[in-house]
Amino acid sequence: MAFIGNLVLVFVAGFITALATGLGALPFFFVEEFSDRWNVGLWGTASGIMVAASLFGLLNEGLAYTSGLPVLLGVGLLAGVVLVELSDRILDWLDMGGHGDHGDDDHDEHRLEAEAFAEGDPKKLALILGILTVHSFPEGVAVGVSFAELGLEGGVGVFGFAVPVLAVFMTVAISIHNIPEGTAIAIPMRAMGLSKWRMVGAAVFSSLPQPIGAVIAFAFVRWAQAFLPFGYGFAAGAMVYLVATEFVPEALETGRDLPDGGRSALVIGFAAGVLAMLPLLSV
Repeated sequence: MAFIGNLVLVFVAGFITALATGLGALPFFFVEEFSDRWNVGLWGTASGIMVAASLFGLLNEGLAYTSGLPVLLGVGLLAGVVLVELSDRILDWLDMGGHGDHGDDDHDEHRLEAEAFAEGDPKKLALILGILTVHSFPEGVAVGVSFAELGLEGGVGVFGFAVPVLAVFMTVAISIHNIPEGTAIAIPMRAMGLSKWRMVGAAVFSSLPQPIGAVIAFAFVRWAQAFLPFGYGFAAGAMVYLVATEFVPEALETGRDLPDGGRSALVIGFAAGVLAMLPLLSV
């Protein structure tokens, strides 16, 4: 029964990160649009948070469970990179529902999701959910792995559970990371004239695979303690690779019309994200 309670708590943490994606659409209740500089800053902050949480949190924990050469940790890092790369290739292969070549648009799934919600096509929504499952699964894995020490001494008391400090930070980090993702999803929906609450719902929908990934990852690392370094490495590799191949390019694409191409806003946002996660150094 205790294990079931742990699974429920991990699922709730993952669901909180999914709900946070909806926050990215809420500003459209009050403003017509965000400035490009603000959007670039948000992507930079999300990038800084994810890199800091991966390096100072996940990798540190992975090394703590490693004796000798960190082979499992290294294999996990590589596996995380491979998963993200494969998910991108799957998206390219699907050609985003047959919409042809869209040039440098690295987030066509946002536009496709907007179209699916606008049309209310169940088949297209099912396809989108499948794509998103591949695409957002690593974030859920990062949350689940961070709960590996759930119930052990030294955690933060939450609803009677001793929650690891790393788990608290990763849940917060993924939640913050999801906010600009929600904004990116809402922008094409705003252009299509969809209602504000449908934009919020679509943003949350895009992250629904995360609590599922969190539960699966948590169950795996609790069942196979010896593979804990692999789990930490996998989550860290996927997160850092996502930043390098998606968040930063998305930020630079958004800020391409700014005087400096958005680089200053990106750097400032990145630095703010790293500073926000510095307490991880004490974990």
